Amino acid sequence: MLDVIATEIDGLIALEEALSYEANAFDDAIQTLMTASCVIVTGMGKSGFVAQKVAATMTSTGTQAQYLHPADASHGDLGVITTGDTVLAFSWSGETTELEAIVSYTRRFKVPLIAVTSNPLSALGTAADIVLVLPKAREACPFDIVPTTSIIMMLALGDCLAIEMLTKRGFTIENFGNLHPGGKLGAKLKRVSELMHSGAAMPLVYIDTLVAEALFMMTRKAMGCVGVMSDDALIGIVTDGDLRRHINNQSLMRLTVEKIMTSGPLTISPETLAATALEIMNANEVTSLFVVTGGLPVGIVHIHDLLRAGAI
Repeated sequence: MLDVIATEIDGLIALEEALSYEANAFDDAIQTLMTASCVIVTGMGKSGFVAQKVAATMTSTGTQAQYLHPADASHGDLGVITTGDTVLAFSWSGETTELEAIVSYTRRFKVPLIAVTSNPLSALGTAADIVLVLPKAREACPFDIVPTTSIIMMLALGDCLAIEMLTKRGFTIENFGNLHPGGKLGAKLKRVSELMHSGAAMPLVYIDTLVAEALFMMTRKAMGCVGVMSDDALIGIVTDGDLRRHINNQSLMRLTVEKIMTSGPLTISPETLAATALEIMNANEVTSLFVVTGGLPVGIVHIHDLLRAGAI
């Protein structure tokens, strides 16, 4: 079992070394891909699954991409390739016969072709405008046949291309969030403004409010705290912990919240990501955070809101 992983790691190390020698070809490939209207990614068999994954990664990180099955290409699907596109073809041997129609089409209509292969002298390699050469490496099976290490290297090279373009495009986590609204990932990338309680749902009192009244507010709003206001600005917070620290004071309920509040409470902005808000809560051991704009509280978010949304 572990020898399989070790063999594949050796392949990745070989790929890392190869890319350091192929820096110019890699840079040329990035430039060509970034100027393409759409990246048409193709490959047959196991290489086809790699191509599908690479196309999906590019699409989700700001590069327009589409997978084209080589067998379908010669039955009408060549029409998806248009002027301005670039074809990215994966083939370990470079002699995949099913790719012939796509290769011929790119040569006929002068569509840039980037080959990812271990054999630069193959039919694919010699036809391509740019060749990214995969280093020879042993497959992780006793017969050195089953596509394993070669597939891992193809996937890694595809990731290198996608992430390099992501970086050069200035693709942000906000852009990523716009493209991933669903599932746990989408929940983590939600803004606090989408999850917070606002308006009358916020537990707020003014600085001269008695603790007894603040406790009633805290209980009614069920946020585990109450914010303290002065001149329309949030200046403090009273939490369950603040109350426990003063529990032996017999006149506690007759004090004003100013006497027991924690000044300068930790706050976040409406644009804070849900995942970031959760990290802040865990790091500071708090369960609620007021959401503030220009010193004015516009909402409050509880850790339960983040957990219900799936931001964990």
